[in-house]
Amino acid sequence: MTSHTSSIEGVNELQVALADDNAFEAWYRRTLPRVYAYLLSRCGNDVGLAEDLSQQTFIAAIAQRGRFDGRSDVVSWLCGIARHKLADHFRTVEREERRRMHLVVRQIRLENEAVAEPGLDDRAALADALRSLPAAHRAVLAFVVLDGLSVAEAGRLLGRSSAATQSLLHRARESFRRAYGEELSDD
Repeated sequence: MTSHTSSIEGVNELQVALADDNAFEAWYRRTLPRVYAYLLSRCGNDVGLAEDLSQQTFIAAIAQRGRFDGRSDVVSWLCGIARHKLADHFRTVEREERRRMHLVVRQIRLENEAVAEPGLDDRAALADALRSLPAAHRAVLAFVVLDGLSVAEAGRLLGRSSAATQSLLHRARESFRRAYGEELSDD
């Protein structure tokens, strides 16, 4: 059997499985254990996570069935999709951990600096200073400082590159410091 024949068989196997409920069930029962084992071994034996990622893998495989060209075994293709789902999961977890860490660091700074809760006058000055800034400056400060997004995430929301967003953030912080200083000196 040549590789061309095996690739045709792989594509046909997937097409047959997706064309009939009974064939799909048989294909799913045959392929699921290998995909699940692949994921389980890579997610610290977290059964729930492995089950969720397996489900996401099969959903993505069905949605992307036109991309399967049969160059590999169907299970190898599924494990490739599973690898991407696992990477997506770890990226999400990493983002959440960075956000939590950012909040913890912010809280520690506040506690260490013994900063009192701003009074009504301070809040009004902060709000006035923020309102006085150009919209792009307000947006980047809101996304990065208030919402805790990364510069890259804020950049995606603003339709800017990460470098352009970093530069905008720097200018926004400087503008805010000047505006807030003027608000305090007007009192």
